[in-house]
Amino acid sequence: MSTEQPSPRSPGQNRPDQDQPLDLTVHALPGLEQSAPVNTSGRLKMLFILLVCAAPVLASYFMYYVVRPEGRRNYGELITPQRPLPSFNVTTLGGAALPVSGLKDQWLLISVAGAACDAVCQQHLYFQRQLRESLGREKDRLDWVWLVTDDAPIPAALAPALKDATVLRVNPADLAQWLEPVPGKSLADHLYLVDPLGNWMMRFPSPMDTTGAGKAKLDLERLLRASSSWDNEGRPSMDPASTPTAKP
Repeated sequence: MSTEQPSPRSPGQNRPDQDQPLDLTVHALPGLEQSAPVNTSGRLKMLFILLVCAAPVLASYFMYYVVRPEGRRNYGELITPQRPLPSFNVTTLGGAALPVSGLKDQWLLISVAGAACDAVCQQHLYFQRQLRESLGREKDRLDWVWLVTDDAPIPAALAPALKDATVLRVNPADLAQWLEPVPGKSLADHLYLVDPLGNWMMRFPSPMDTTGAGKAKLDLERLLRASSSWDNEGRPSMDPASTPTAKP
């Protein structure tokens, strides 16, 4: 059996495994150019959602503070910039610790005082209740809140008047991150208005009297009209099993 010998290669002839340029297909790695549209799209979607949620709030403020009759003035002081609700816990009168974010989704008319509740505190509670009732069918959109700044028991005489109130104990240091009095006053001297997103947006002058309460009512009515599409009516009690712990 004969075998064929490989023919010798001429010096100029290339061998398959030498001197041939490699034919490589280069695939670009996904980089910023490709990922940027995806990231940008996600950010735009998130921004759109935030704008949709905030649009009614912005619209109500625009209608109240910009599109208003010439010469009309609000009684409450507008807080600029608004102060969003911080993250801290409050305690119900029944002793349960809850996130303060549970107060969101309604307008809040807030007073601040120790549990002993002096004459100014009692007057504020009275005006809070009366202002809410004066709103008629819109009253369920406003929650009146008493933030108690100590651990003392609530006087028994106040219990009947607090039936429709939200009463919560709060650490004064936590509260100071959010609400603030005018210089020379204390937190207990004012009533504070908070929007359904948790933004403190108005502070009513001190001292509050019957005339001032009438002007505050006009502010509340205008804001509720301007924001009729974006808050909730009523809220289940944050501590449904509890009743005010009365001091004999």
